[in-house]
Amino acid sequence: MATMLKIRLPDGSERELPQGSSPADVARAIGPGLFKAALAARVDGELRDLNRPFEGDAELSLVTSRDEADALELARHDFAHVLAEAVQTLFPGTQITFGPATDDGFYYDFAPPEGRGMFTEKDLPEIEAEMRRIIAADKPLVREEWTRDQLIAHFDAHGETFKSEWAKELPEGEALTIYRAGEWLDMCRGPHLPSTGKLDPQAFRLTRVSGAYWRGDQRNAMLSRIYGTGWLNKKQLAEHMHRLEEAAKRDHRKLGAEMDLFHLQQEAHGSVFWHPAGYLIWRGLESYMRRAIDGAGYREVKTPQVMDARQWEASGHWGKYRENMFVIPDEVPNTEDEGAIISGDADWMALKPMNCPAHVLIFKQGIKSYRDLPLRIYENGCCHRNEPHGALHGLMRVRQFTQDDAHIFCREDQIVDEVQKFCALADRIYQHFGFTYAIKLALRPEKRFGTDAMWDKAEAELRDAVARAGLATAEHGWEELPGEGAFYAPKLEWHLTDAIGRTWQVGTIQSDRVLPERLDASYVGEDGNRHRPVMLHRAIFGSYERFIGILIEHFAGKLPLWLAPTQAVVATIVSDADAYAEEIAAKLTAAGIRVETDLRNEKINYKVREHSLAKVPMLLVVGNREAEQGTVALRQLGVKEQRFMPFDEALAMLQAEATPPDLR
Repeated sequence: MATMLKIRLPDGSERELPQGSSPADVARAIGPGLFKAALAARVDGELRDLNRPFEGDAELSLVTSRDEADALELARHDFAHVLAEAVQTLFPGTQITFGPATDDGFYYDFAPPEGRGMFTEKDLPEIEAEMRRIIAADKPLVREEWTRDQLIAHFDAHGETFKSEWAKELPEGEALTIYRAGEWLDMCRGPHLPSTGKLDPQAFRLTRVSGAYWRGDQRNAMLSRIYGTGWLNKKQLAEHMHRLEEAAKRDHRKLGAEMDLFHLQQEAHGSVFWHPAGYLIWRGLESYMRRAIDGAGYREVKTPQVMDARQWEASGHWGKYRENMFVIPDEVPNTEDEGAIISGDADWMALKPMNCPAHVLIFKQGIKSYRDLPLRIYENGCCHRNEPHGALHGLMRVRQFTQDDAHIFCREDQIVDEVQKFCALADRIYQHFGFTYAIKLALRPEKRFGTDAMWDKAEAELRDAVARAGLATAEHGWEELPGEGAFYAPKLEWHLTDAIGRTWQVGTIQSDRVLPERLDASYVGEDGNRHRPVMLHRAIFGSYERFIGILIEHFAGKLPLWLAPTQAVVATIVSDADAYAEEIAAKLTAAGIRVETDLRNEKINYKVREHSLAKVPMLLVVGNREAEQGTVALRQLGVKEQRFMPFDEALAMLQAEATPPDLR
């Protein structure tokens, strides 16, 4: 009698099947609807092909399009394979390399046939059409195990030199997998959908082409990388394309130029030139944050930009972070040439990439008692990190940035309470800006300082604090991220969701027992002995530069009145109203409103359009009638109808909206 397998389903029920059965057999047995909907399976938690046989008794859950994260990953991986087959079909002699799924789609790298130039955007419509033909053919995607020698022989025979090179580096004797779609195949771990027909032919689009070096090394051959976006259905694709269009309209670099907020240029790679209007936004945020941290019991400090390398060695950053630091030799005078640097004898200095070690040095000044804790040290700290030129992106990724940085030195028994208070502070601040957010706990990485017991305790404290704050819930997107912590501490991360559904990791708090130990920070306990403080690293904006970039895109440049650089413009219809316009502008200025006048001899529609493009929140239009009656015609950015009201009423409304949310 054949041995039967016991397969346990999510509802607790069990099914018995003969050896050689697969998840597809279970789906078929349950019903034709589920069999048709099934895309893959989780077998003992591992995502697998639907047709891959069970290897023994197992727990099974079937994956359908309702399991969106798994389904999207599978679909995007399959779109990449279909792309590769389409390109090789249309352009014989093309070599394939690698093609992974990405956060919103897929790409594949190709070596075009000899004598043909790189692929361009002009090739994409033809490739898309061939991809749809392959999807319509509903080719089964079949998993096969090959030896390394079989792979090498196949790729060599078909002129796939890149794939052959990669296969030769794989371990000998290890079973390797390929996936076949008819005659076409590729080396791949999988899993995949059962067939190409499970893809929606209207749910993908090829988006662009770029160059990419083989294995990311500029000394290697240049390849053509074709990007695409892939989804489960055409509705999801349409929503994604709409988000991309919205993102392009909201691009902070474009709006920053239109609103004259800032600029960047090659003479200072990765550093921002803030214009007066942009710096007004910065100052508004800085004032807001100072009020928040003053109210929460922080003490603001200012620390040096440059510190001796020995301090960075002691902290551990020199060994872990050296390549991202700007390093300069300390000057050692030459007696024969005063002021010259003898590089061989010079000590090394570094621009600070973070503020933590400097704050420890402040803590260590003088003897600290347990009664002094918690000590909350805050700094608007300017830092520098040596990011590659290609990674820089407007305000979002820069080399010089200012953090709203703070470190809380506390006793062991104060940690949970301090983290809980920080959670409440961050929640209040993000709500003031209209953001929703998810909280995630980044757990210990593989390479780290400290003992497992230390990490166990730190991770548990952060979990406990979020739970006590009532934020460890599905509503707040609570999730744990294995391996994502810093090398010295686990951390809580705040992921904000903007107006078009994108997420941005911004705030963080980290529970660190490593740095106080490495830098010998201590306090005198109630028992009269020395004890190590725990150091909580925390930020809410993350950096002013990036947070301003996020705000510009979130609000599409239409910033809340309290943050807008120019809060109101008084514009005249006729020159006879100039004196009245200047009079009410003076009253607005006296009331603390940032106001400008537009007395130009231009049509009012031209003025309205110009100030709307400049994202001025409030436009007060005045003519002879308004001057006689003491009124204004108020046009609010984004609102079609204008409102006529007494100036005093408009002034009161502007004052209320121009008041920062924490002062209302």
